[in-house]
Amino acid sequence: MGRGEGGCRRAELHTAAALGAAQLPAAGLLWWAVADSGTDDYGAGYGGAFGLLCLFLFAPLVLPVLGLLHAVLHPLPALVLARRAARRAARRVPGPEWARHLGGVALLGTAWAAPVTLLWGGSYPATAVSLSLLGVLPVLGVARLRRRYARETQGTGRAWRARSVWLGSAPVSVALFAAAFLGALLASVTGLLTAYEPPKLSAGQLAGVWRGDDGAVLRLLPGGRARGTALPTRAGSEEPPGTRDFVVCGGDGTWRLDAPEREGERDGVLLRLDRDCGRETVWTIGGTADEPELFVLFGDPDAGDVRILTRD
Repeated sequence: MGRGEGGCRRAELHTAAALGAAQLPAAGLLWWAVADSGTDDYGAGYGGAFGLLCLFLFAPLVLPVLGLLHAVLHPLPALVLARRAARRAARRVPGPEWARHLGGVALLGTAWAAPVTLLWGGSYPATAVSLSLLGVLPVLGVARLRRRYARETQGTGRAWRARSVWLGSAPVSVALFAAAFLGALLASVTGLLTAYEPPKLSAGQLAGVWRGDDGAVLRLLPGGRARGTALPTRAGSEEPPGTRDFVVCGGDGTWRLDAPEREGERDGVLLRLDRDCGRETVWTIGGTADEPELFVLFGDPDAGDVRILTRD
């Protein structure tokens, strides 16, 4: 490793990338725990042992790339901003470089939060704070690296090696993940994170017009009659193998509130159309008491096609 400024910059890149990658598993766990709290997954989604196996198999390959991408988009540009601000100020900006670096990280985190919120939604303030926090560990690591690199160039410290930084980030990642897991578990026990509970609706509350984004309309009439328009229903047994698990139907039919007796199963609407189109379909109740939904999942539960109806 060179001992010039170019060598120090390469060291900063490796340090920021390694520590950025180290924190991503813990950050992902916390994001999943918060996002999943009180939300309906509609019975679909990847997970279980297969999901964990994929995580452990591909994380060593993906995390370094994500860490490098994070380094070149956030902490390293923030370091450049901090150093230029210090040089251009009429009077030197007070405080250590790492403090100015944190200020640059917060500034860029706030800026990056705007496109992230536009693309994926969510709260802008929460996104800005989260992105800013993701830059803290790389900043502290770079500050420590600068001190170590100064000792190395003076011949008073051990030579810096990129491999040692990446290997040293592994136990940091494990410790952060364990802390995030324990924090999420504690939040769940104390009630800060809650499991989703579907609303309980009576037959009278279900009666009305329900619409889907794809033009589907379901009218549940008092007395048990129903009318569907462009409504997906479960495919009949006469459908050729390999076709979709649903067909689009319309016409009159009947409905009733379906309340399973087994623990853990949700209430729903059992719909049967009079026409010879599809089979009876259970539309499960979801959403909230204020904004209820009816949904049905077609296909594989891990990657199925979820169709949702909302009250008109």
